[in-house]
Amino acid sequence: QVQLVESGGGLVQPGGSLRLSCAASGSISGINAMGWYRQVPGKVRELVAEVTRTGRAIYGDFVKGRFTVSRESAKNTVYLQMNSLKPEDTAVYYCHMVEQFTPYWGKGTLVTVST
Repeated sequence: QVQLVESGGGLVQPGGSLRLSCAASGSISGINAMGWYRQVPGKVRELVAEVTRTGRAIYGDFVKGRFTVSRESAKNTVYLQMNSLKPEDTAVYYCHMVEQFTPYWGKGTLVTVST
């Protein structure tokens, strides 16, 4: 069974930074993509950033150079460095992984951007 464990969420002031981490464990034979989505109550879950098997990074349009996704393949871990955070970035951030052709989700970590 594959598990994704997120860490790094919390409260930060506007303009601040946070770094999220997600570690995958279990029976993993090939990761095709790994990254982050986010969701606000009442809205659709949206892509934040993801790294493909080839190492290509894909970002949501709203990121605009503020976030950087990276992956440490040897540890089956993905990171999301978030800078210049805005109140509208407040959401639950979910780790997402596609192992072979099966998607997996973490339980989510709350990021709150507020004074």
